[in-house]
Amino acid sequence: MGKHEKTDIGVSTILNPVPVVMISCAGKDQAKPNIMTAAWAGTINSEPPMLSVSIRKSRYSHKLITETGEFVVNLVSKSLCKACDYCGVRSGLDEDKFKTMGLTPVKASGLEYAYAIKESPVSISCKVKDVLELGSHDMFIADIEAVTADSYLLDDKGRLCLDNAKLVAYNHGEYFLLGEKLGFFGYSVASEEVLAKRMGRK
Repeated sequence: MGKHEKTDIGVSTILNPVPVVMISCAGKDQAKPNIMTAAWAGTINSEPPMLSVSIRKSRYSHKLITETGEFVVNLVSKSLCKACDYCGVRSGLDEDKFKTMGLTPVKASGLEYAYAIKESPVSISCKVKDVLELGSHDMFIADIEAVTADSYLLDDKGRLCLDNAKLVAYNHGEYFLLGEKLGFFGYSVASEEVLAKRMGRK
């Protein structure tokens, strides 16, 4: 069989790799902030900035987000990978995952109820705009209200350098550290001068 001969492998959620994120939220009583892990999250609009996350109705976080209309998408760095996995296999009904994982809840910028994870390099504060009931999951469509980032990720011009965050991606059931930079948006048509500057080419 040739390298690019195709085989039908059936219908499944095979889109990979995807970002893995830690969703933090809290109820209106704010008694016990919670964290869940999600791989089905993504940007859906730029003007205004919006994203979505799909969550099963059975998840404890679904209840909290439905109650307050708020959540935070926390990006996952290499140092958070184990905690990220743990928060995906344990329920917040049974324990305080912030406490178990030694993570610090901090009030999320722009939100009333939800908490962000201090140890995350970037936290995205979101308010639910709409909910689509799709079957196994509900999709929470949200406006991005604020974004906070660790100061070490900003260069001397104030530009965010996410390549320094050692972010993690999820690929077919496994976690991977983002690796070699292959290009940048528009590199296929960039001049040699721009390529030299952006890619370190000589």
